Amino acid sequence: MSAAPHILRVPAAGLVDFGARLFQALGLDTASSTKVAEALVDADLEGIASHGVMLLPMYADKIRAGSVSLAREATVANDTGAAVVLDAGNALGQLTAHQAVEIASERAKKHGLAAVAVRNAFHFGTAGRWASMLAERGAIGVVMSNTRPLMPAPGGAERVVGNNPLAIAMPSGSGAPIVLDMAMSATAMGKIRLADAAGKPIPEGWASDASGNPTTDAAAAIKGMLLPAAGPKGFGLAFMIDLFCGGLASGAIGEAVKPLYGDPKMPYGCAHFFLSIDVAHFRALGDFAAAADGFADKLRGSKRALGVERLYAPGEPAQALKASNAGTCPLAPETARDLAALASSLGVDSKNIFNIS
Repeated sequence: MSAAPHILRVPAAGLVDFGARLFQALGLDTASSTKVAEALVDADLEGIASHGVMLLPMYADKIRAGSVSLAREATVANDTGAAVVLDAGNALGQLTAHQAVEIASERAKKHGLAAVAVRNAFHFGTAGRWASMLAERGAIGVVMSNTRPLMPAPGGAERVVGNNPLAIAMPSGSGAPIVLDMAMSATAMGKIRLADAAGKPIPEGWASDASGNPTTDAAAAIKGMLLPAAGPKGFGLAFMIDLFCGGLASGAIGEAVKPLYGDPKMPYGCAHFFLSIDVAHFRALGDFAAAADGFADKLRGSKRALGVERLYAPGEPAQALKASNAGTCPLAPETARDLAALASSLGVDSKNIFNIS
């Protein structure tokens, strides 16, 4: 049996500061650099390494090639009160997502419901982060994004739709929001890239090769296709999310969204959609939160299958993992090496962050 891979433990605050310094070295202002770094590190703390700091070298390549802008925010393309369209102009997705959340939250308090569609956007990390921000402001938050085509239609052998994530967050009265955050594929491409970098196989059912044959080879999967979660159900949801995002934003749909990896000069050009439903326009927020808590408690207390120690409400496993990490961020050695190499190329000191042999 092979030994378990060595995982580095890095202080989260130090990693945020390090990531922010990398973005500053790339030309981004201090406040914006910290916002993006915090979002990436939080994904790692929640066990979502595919959306964490492993992305930073790719972000840097895009910035240096000019396909990602250093703008702090998107421009308003259309505003009718409860519905707003933003043009991100290829700015970092975490920054335009912050902007969209603020607009959607403010408008929903006035109108009850508000939606923001964003075109010409860039990767924004986990959709659940932004849905949770809306929930923390007393709203039901719904956040979607489209991606470049990664999945075939049922029975197909050609990428036609992205794995297009969907997140829904509900306010709770007991602390963190109740959060569903899922891509429409069986797994994220970032997880397959992590497996490829570590030289590991992937589970069956995650992907097919370029000819449509199921594969456990990560490298073949990267050249092939992701498989939809729940077959035609996952595919159908992904198709509709493309239209929510690119359709409402007058942005890219399907193959008009370009690869996140590949030619760094090519803008990604995805689209996002943010919906804020202000609970207080329907019923007292405290009453809704109590109902949500009660339903979650019912789930946790329901009968467990043999050998199962605990049942979780949506979002709780990630929240529990973040708490157990206690301010230290787990990093794969290959991710740390990539970050150290990027730091060296930018003249940023990394020797006090990573201890890499």
